[in-house]
Amino acid sequence: MKNINLQVMIIAVAAVFVLSSCSALKTEQPKEAADLWKAYDQYFRNAKYVDMSHTISPQIPTWEGFGPPVFGPAMNPQTGKFYNYKDDGFEATRYILSCDQLGTHIDAPAHWAPEYPAIDEIPPTFAIRPLVVISIAAKVVQNPNYHLKVEDILEWEKKYGKIPEGSVVFVRSDWSQTWPSPALARQRYFPGVSLDALKFLHLERKILMHGHEPFDTDSTPGYEGEYWLMHNGYTQAEVVMNLDKVPEKGALVLIGFPKFQGGTGGFTRFIAVCPPDWRYGISIDEVKEAPLPKMEKTLIWDFNLGVRVRK
Repeated sequence: MKNINLQVMIIAVAAVFVLSSCSALKTEQPKEAADLWKAYDQYFRNAKYVDMSHTISPQIPTWEGFGPPVFGPAMNPQTGKFYNYKDDGFEATRYILSCDQLGTHIDAPAHWAPEYPAIDEIPPTFAIRPLVVISIAAKVVQNPNYHLKVEDILEWEKKYGKIPEGSVVFVRSDWSQTWPSPALARQRYFPGVSLDALKFLHLERKILMHGHEPFDTDSTPGYEGEYWLMHNGYTQAEVVMNLDKVPEKGALVLIGFPKFQGGTGGFTRFIAVCPPDWRYGISIDEVKEAPLPKMEKTLIWDFNLGVRVRK
């Protein structure tokens, strides 16, 4: 599927969803559900998948106000002993999470404004969206504190067309290229997104949400961009990665996060679904999935690192 019209692909997928929904109103016959299976076979099966989320570990950079997470083997509360493969036939992990803002995550509006939804109150319709990637990486090389401006958005639109309503816009800065350097958590100035750009994206283009690579939306003294987002009911994605491996136009993003009751943030897995001829990512037929392959090294608990590793 070379030279595929990416915009047509997105429209086609959306059309299949609409047609399937309309059919469901008329009949509940299983054959009607096959419409989405056709979309899977036609577009998703051969697509390239790119992970845009960091792995959470005890060593990830974190704001000193939260501190790092702590991992440990799960233990039997009655005996105080760790479960182990030899004696119990299984192992499990205990996580002490210092906050719900670790690694790649979504900020629910309740992070700053309790009158707005928490993470478990975000609707399931967030699951799949058109993905727009706007790069400011070249400008960040000249100014590490550069923030996305409205003119950057308009420049993108001159090249690719109008940003789709309801889409997710990720801002590429290449800030995450040195992850997991601890120095990232101590930066006072970093690439961000200006308040004017946020208002333009939400009020003019009516996007679902934006995302960025650093820990925060902007480096202004009062975090004015983040304040505006949260107090107006908007979500955002933070600490995303691999934006240099995702097309600027034409991909979809799959979004998944756990439903912690009353949570102000959500640890999130963002997966970019890219065209089959995209140069990055892997396709379904390129990996062994079921069963998953046996690993060359065994997973064991490393008490020095505080996490399981393969040795």
